[in-house]
Order: sequence, then C-alpha cells, then structure tokens
Amino acid sequence: DNLQPKVHCLKGLGMDDSQVAKTIVKFPTLMSYSLEDNLKPRAQWLKGLGLDGSQVAKTIVKHPQLMSYSLEDNLKPRVQWLKGLGMYDSQVAETIVKFPS
Repeated sequence: DNLQPKVHCLKGLGMDDSQVAKTIVKFPTLMSYSLEDNLKPRAQWLKGLGLDGSQVAKTIVKHPQLMSYSLEDNLKPRVQWLKGLGMYDSQVAETIVKFPS
C-alpha cells in the first residue's frame, strides 16, 4: 500500500495519529503526492527555514495545501520577497507558518 510510507513520513515529522488524520481529512489529495518529489522536499524546505520538527508538523496540519505549492515557482520566491523587505530569517519562517499561501 502506497499510503503507509506517506503516513510514516508525516509521523516522522512529529505528527501523532490524530494530526495525521486531521491533515488527510483537510487535504486528502496530499496522499496522492509523491513522497520523494513532493512531501520530503517541502518538509526539508520548511526545516531549512529554521522550523523544528514540531513546527513543521503543526504547519502542515494547519495548512496541508502548502505541500502542493511549487518550491521553485511559489515558495522560494515568496521567501526571497519577504527577505527583500528586510525581514530576518526567523520573521520569514513565522510569516510562512502563519500565512503560507
């Protein structure tokens, strides 16, 4: 079953069973995404912003659609734009967590 590795990945980010279920209910399409091409790279990108595992998990639970956004066309340019406004890395991370879209 190809869902098990994806659930395992979400749990590996620090989600408990109820958070995994909530994420899937909010955005079931997430389970159709590639583990290697979508889920892992975006989780790593969030960590690269300075978020710890629990913050990454909470961000995905709150905004699972974030995992569908293009890194190159959406997420990275948004971060560069925020940094261009003079935001510190911690402020950028906080903004992405609160308002990912």
